[in-house]
Amino acid sequence: MSIRLPEGAVDQDWFSARRLSGCLAQRLGTPVPIVQSSTHVPVVSLQRTGAVDALPTPDEVPGPNSREAYSIRITPDGGEVQGHSSAAVFYGVQTLCQMVEGKGAGTTLPEVEIHDWPAMAYRGTMVDMSEGPLPTAPEVERQIDFLSRWKANQYYFYNETNIELDGYPLVSQDARFTKDQIRHIVAYARERHIDVVPCMELYGHLHDLFRLEKYSALADFSHGGEFDARNPEVMKLLSDWAEQFSQLFPSPFVHIGFDETWEIQKAAERQGGGITATQLFVGQLNNVSRLFTQRGKRVMAWGDIMVKYPGIVPQLPAGLIAVPWWYEPDPDPEYKRWLGPLVKEHVPHIVAPGVHGFVEIVPDYELTFRNIDTFLAAGRKSKALGMMNTLWTDDGQVLMRMMWPGVAYGAVAAWQPTEVDRARFFSEYSEQVYPDERSKNVASGLEEITQAELHLQKALGQETMTVMWRNPFTPAILQRCEEHRDDLRQARLLAEQAQVDFGRALAAPDATGLASLLLGSRLIDYAGMKFLYAVEIAGGWRALGTSPSPNRLREEFIERVASQQHGRLVDLMDLLTELRPQYQQAWMSEYTPYRLGETLLRWDAEAQYWLRLQSRLEVYGEGYKQGPLPQLETLVNVE
Repeated sequence: MSIRLPEGAVDQDWFSARRLSGCLAQRLGTPVPIVQSSTHVPVVSLQRTGAVDALPTPDEVPGPNSREAYSIRITPDGGEVQGHSSAAVFYGVQTLCQMVEGKGAGTTLPEVEIHDWPAMAYRGTMVDMSEGPLPTAPEVERQIDFLSRWKANQYYFYNETNIELDGYPLVSQDARFTKDQIRHIVAYARERHIDVVPCMELYGHLHDLFRLEKYSALADFSHGGEFDARNPEVMKLLSDWAEQFSQLFPSPFVHIGFDETWEIQKAAERQGGGITATQLFVGQLNNVSRLFTQRGKRVMAWGDIMVKYPGIVPQLPAGLIAVPWWYEPDPDPEYKRWLGPLVKEHVPHIVAPGVHGFVEIVPDYELTFRNIDTFLAAGRKSKALGMMNTLWTDDGQVLMRMMWPGVAYGAVAAWQPTEVDRARFFSEYSEQVYPDERSKNVASGLEEITQAELHLQKALGQETMTVMWRNPFTPAILQRCEEHRDDLRQARLLAEQAQVDFGRALAAPDATGLASLLLGSRLIDYAGMKFLYAVEIAGGWRALGTSPSPNRLREEFIERVASQQHGRLVDLMDLLTELRPQYQQAWMSEYTPYRLGETLLRWDAEAQYWLRLQSRLEVYGEGYKQGPLPQLETLVNVE
């Protein structure tokens, strides 16, 4: 077999040919040459019928004759991938790679004819580079490469102050991408027909700038988070930033942020003179938008504040693309609150669901998939231009590779006109990413950790990663865990089975992402153990009554809870100290060291808590003679 390109093929055509050659060679076990005239049989020809048109541009329209439409024809004599642009041919190659069946001499392609095009013109993923850990530049490239498999065409590079800018040496000096790194990422993405769109914050979310004394006076409130829109020095700085960002990112699009400006109401009241929050917001939005439209950019901005204040939407800058975001399908599954005001004023918009992994131990895939499906359905009705799937790192501890199935789901959902088959997704996803005996184990593991996380949420609430570090003997937490004791047990059972499945898959090579999923299942197991043990410890203390004998206290409680030989507290310390270096290793495989030390403080504080509690219980047991027992909370509240 060989891959044939026409004479005059350009770099983009050769890139698609190399991608197809690589995936076929991996399955066949032999090299697949790329030729421009061939007598090899069979041959797969790649044919671009129009201009290169590698990246999306403003005002694209999807459809059977669109820039991204492609066709595939496979017969017993060979095959052809044909597309209007290099992007279309590249997408056809991705589909063809997914169609390969078998391995070695048994490798086949089905006889088929396909005509395909995307339902949404813009299919992007936004990755948070600022609110939590900082991904390394190679990790960003891995994300882009992964996205390209699912025909995504935009990568939104979310940045608050984490890109090097000339003249600002103090800003995030230990946590930023260099300009050369950004240029390399942009070029890497372009090869894969993905446009890197700068997604910035140019009103709020800028505390990392204002915490520097040099810039603190530019904020509404000292060392706050939002620009003072009435300060003339603000526009001088933003004009400089606009020029530098426009030069650095060749994308025709720019996202300027403008979400969650919580302080504008207070800022307007402080300004006096009848100024309103709406006037402050609209004035700043128009000023910043103008900086970029003058430089030939199509401006985008988040939609939450736009719809919060009714007077904003009618005053939006002409041509601005609103990005309504919301991550919960209930109680508004049609997202009327977010889309209604935009539709009424005919504002172009892109919908933004999210992968729910920013406050959970492992991603809540069930909620993620429902959010994507319902927001896309609402977006189709509102004539949305596209979808931006968001990946946030709010709790600062997330391992983003665990989110990759949600990333794939979002890209697939934005391409096709109907909902993804959720019941089959994990199985089909695993078959594509791990096309060997591992796929069944991975699919099972994904199902198991999804259900384990949901059981854990019943006991701890949705923010399982946040609550995992809290004192389990807090009355409200303890009561809820007592009521959901069986859910804690089910979470552990499912997480333990997921460990078996992911462990089997990890026995083979090419396990990118699986190590994080395995670690996630172990973290759920730890959380389940911690809160289940707290319920058992509290129950054991109550069972002692008010005045047990010293022997009974030691034998029925101290030895079971605090003994160095198989006591519950030692169980927790064992598992915690085993997981800490694994977590650190997983972090360093994705991120720079920035914020790792701060994150590991939680692990260390947790271990110290159990160690101090063990010592306190042992000392109490040794000194106990007879008499009324204190309330358990007086013993477990150790400093």
